[in-house]
Amino acid sequence: MVIKKIGLLFLTLCISFSIAYGKQIKLLAIGNSFSDDAVEHYLYGLAEASGDTLIIGNMYIGGCSLEKHYNNALNNAANYSYRKIVAGEKTVTPNFSLAEAITDEPWDYVSFQQSSPLSGQYNSYSPYLAELIKFARQHAVNPEMEIIFHVTWAYAQSSTHAGFANYENNQMTMYHAIIEAAKQAAAENDIHIVVPSGTAIQNGRTSSLGDTFCRDGYHLELNYGRYTASCTWYETLFKKSVVGNEYVPSNITPLQARIAQLSAHHAVKDPWKITPIEVNEQTCETKPGGCDIRHKHCE
Repeated sequence: MVIKKIGLLFLTLCISFSIAYGKQIKLLAIGNSFSDDAVEHYLYGLAEASGDTLIIGNMYIGGCSLEKHYNNALNNAANYSYRKIVAGEKTVTPNFSLAEAITDEPWDYVSFQQSSPLSGQYNSYSPYLAELIKFARQHAVNPEMEIIFHVTWAYAQSSTHAGFANYENNQMTMYHAIIEAAKQAAAENDIHIVVPSGTAIQNGRTSSLGDTFCRDGYHLELNYGRYTASCTWYETLFKKSVVGNEYVPSNITPLQARIAQLSAHHAVKDPWKITPIEVNEQTCETKPGGCDIRHKHCE
């Protein structure tokens, strides 16, 4: 009887500790400016607001492709800007190599993504993604480290980026190509976790905000654009609904935040389909926490 009571007390303390301190995650993104948009600005705040702890690393080279990451790994090239966020404070270290970053922490997750012009062209993924995954696992300090694939977004329909020609300068053509490439990448490389930022952005474009989620045709809009991608990362990593998360920076309106959170939530729930997002604007502006939400799947 005494043993049972001690066991029950221990279980209660463990549950209380988990509730009080939340989940602790260490994430390393190996990417480019699209990983900058998605993880460097709002992701930490979303985790903190729900009582979770997050260390974020981002290995940054603008426009970096999987092939370039692979060559850098092969040559131990110290060509990266290593951005690291601990306790909400970001430090930037130049001239960093992939091996140095992977061994810097016992990362729970290491993510990869393709450069945006090639994101929907699967022939550009091979053999580089498979070799990079192998490299990450060989250098991982944490033997239980998991691989993530970051599914990025299609360009704005008005984009003048040269890479848009790969998709006939058509947003939906690009979106569907990215989805198909990501599905194949996950299946062929035994990746069990994808972050569907591209679907979240496409969901948001169905809302009253329209095709305004990019600031220059391809990088995300600095406020609700980036926030949408971060919400997608948060819900994927922590397996908690981001809808209702109280972290809403002052540069994001209640309407924008609600659309972003819903867009992310439905993307994580259904990463390969677009879910139209309809939000009652008047209700959102007057009652930030109580928007009238309607949504339906787009077949």
